Amino acid sequence: MKVYLNEITGLADALTSMYMSKRSWTRELEEEIRLDCSIVEEVMSNKYAREHYSHSNNTIKDRMDKRLNSFCKFAWKHTTMLDFITISVTVEGLHRAGQDDWDAHACRFNNRIIRSSTRLADFSENELSDYYKDKIIPTESALDMLGIERPQTIEMDGQTFVKTQGGYIREDLANNRDAKRGLYRLGIPSNFIFKCNLAQWAHVYKMRNKNSGANPEVKEVAEAIQDAIEANLPWFDREFIGKIEI
Repeated sequence: MKVYLNEITGLADALTSMYMSKRSWTRELEEEIRLDCSIVEEVMSNKYAREHYSHSNNTIKDRMDKRLNSFCKFAWKHTTMLDFITISVTVEGLHRAGQDDWDAHACRFNNRIIRSSTRLADFSENELSDYYKDKIIPTESALDMLGIERPQTIEMDGQTFVKTQGGYIREDLANNRDAKRGLYRLGIPSNFIFKCNLAQWAHVYKMRNKNSGANPEVKEVAEAIQDAIEANLPWFDREFIGKIEI
């Protein structure tokens, strides 16, 4: 399984929001924030540049440090500020059962999640996520390993069922995708992409992190995403995420 943090967007909007309530905002200030953020976002996309930036004392870094530190003092409680910051994540190979667990948070993602469809996509009978590969053996695989040949067809109640991936399907429905997916196991790998703002991410992380009661592979997803967030924007570390009131 692999987890990719594609991008973090909305940082300039979030920092600008700090200056609205007390009317300290000016268009010139906002333009400065946007320029600084664009430079930082470009730097953070390059590992070498990121390491150089983290050890530098340039004016932009000083301004960003000061503004982000101020932002974090208020945003954990005034979570509308965090709504402006959005993470985009792609997950490759989480098992379908774990995907269903992740889908439980679709409302938190504002329904911005699309996953591999068991209706439109095809899965082989031996296909398992990394988590399950050394833990289970599907019945069909076990029979093949034992040299036990399965019949090509089975007759039941006057109907013919044909052998297919994961079991048998009524002959007239052999190529019907809705029938085929009824045989898929929850251990099949699933890919998905989602977006989530930082305030809602705090809730998801609390529910699915390594200290929660979540499935082990789901925990891995949550921790990998948080690791990536901290690598890009260390101000939003686990301590900060844990304080967010949502």
